[in-house]
Amino acid sequence: MKQLIMNASVLNEQGETELKSILIADGKILAIANAEAGVSLIMEEGASGQELEVEKIDAQGKLVIPGLIDMHVHLREPGFEYKETIETGSRAAVKGGFTTIACMPNTRPVTDNVDTVQLVLKKGQEAGLAKVLPYAAITKNELGRELTDFEALKAAGAIGFTDDGVGVQSAQMMKDAMSRAKALDMPVIAHCEDNTLVVGAAVTDGEFAKRHGLKGIPNESEAIHVGRDILLSEATGAHYHVCHVSTEQSVRLIRHAKSFGIKVTAEVCPHHLVLSDEDIPGLDANWKMNPPLRSPRDVQACIEGLEDGTIDIIVTDHAAHSEEEKAKGMELAPFGIVGFETAFPLLYTKFVATGQWTLDFLVRRMTADPARVFRLDTGRLEEGAPADLTMIDLEQEQAVDPQTFASKGRNTPFTGWKLKGWPVKTWVDGKLVWSADEGKIIHN
Repeated sequence: MKQLIMNASVLNEQGETELKSILIADGKILAIANAEAGVSLIMEEGASGQELEVEKIDAQGKLVIPGLIDMHVHLREPGFEYKETIETGSRAAVKGGFTTIACMPNTRPVTDNVDTVQLVLKKGQEAGLAKVLPYAAITKNELGRELTDFEALKAAGAIGFTDDGVGVQSAQMMKDAMSRAKALDMPVIAHCEDNTLVVGAAVTDGEFAKRHGLKGIPNESEAIHVGRDILLSEATGAHYHVCHVSTEQSVRLIRHAKSFGIKVTAEVCPHHLVLSDEDIPGLDANWKMNPPLRSPRDVQACIEGLEDGTIDIIVTDHAAHSEEEKAKGMELAPFGIVGFETAFPLLYTKFVATGQWTLDFLVRRMTADPARVFRLDTGRLEEGAPADLTMIDLEQEQAVDPQTFASKGRNTPFTGWKLKGWPVKTWVDGKLVWSADEGKIIHN
């Protein structure tokens, strides 16, 4: 059955919204036309004389954009299913408007072998919701001692190599990884952290840490690896992608590298754009993530880096943990917060509704730009493109309530925040997988 989305507010090439009709068939966007031309689209398709079965959906002026893309998520499976599974993570993703998600390999077993890559792909397909793309580990068991079989992992379906969760401590190991990735035309995605500077630390090295007697994580622990890896990228020619940038020093180094044409790209998380360590209310571990919340100066640097193109894309670093784990307190609880279901409304409310960013800017950083950086055939709302779509009600305002999350994780610092711009429908390959009207995830 074909679907016709009528009266959809769509961003044009000038970044302005226009009312359009979107015809979907066989998982693709078949046609896009002016809103009043919706019936004409159906008539043209039925010109052969056969009766067409078309489901009409009235968007009532709501925004329709390419499905959001998140290139840094933790789905926890295999090994940590009590935190999240590929299915529950995919549920949370489509509820948040994400149609493509790339999952990190710090599972148990680590995604460092063909069987585990294939397991992740199989579980993603069985969930039948968001498109799940697996990263593979750079080193076996993410121990930094021996490279994985890059060739076999690529053939199995891995889209890049990363030891996310830990930094690769050996410069020689990282250089060897980049050389091999370059030969395979694959990216290296780096968690940048010098372990000698962070052991036993829980928050950034700032006033909050001092006030509560906590060991702090210094900015240079991240920036040292960024600077090192930029030089290695220059030497090898590999595509080097920096995970979850959080410091002014990192932004400065990446900007400098790009000015010299070094093949480096970077990402930033919503929480590093809207929160600093000055916002942490107390020793609540729902405010504990890695990288940690930094200083207001770092936040401003990340915002400016995103705005001027130094930072290419926005990711969530969605990382579910159990309530029992987070209840252990700031020093003992694991790092990480969930992000799928709050990312777009959080950034829309903070930056677009206030006039700092255009709507088009935010949408591009979460759709077209990640597709460009990782060469995906998604992130486009145009005829012939995959019908991965997200409908958003820009006027809907509601408070963040973790008890309504589709994710198993409830670990968010944004509980109670009133936000606007909530996703209300999500399509993946033309299949409606989330509808707020029905209040549920829709399976095959």
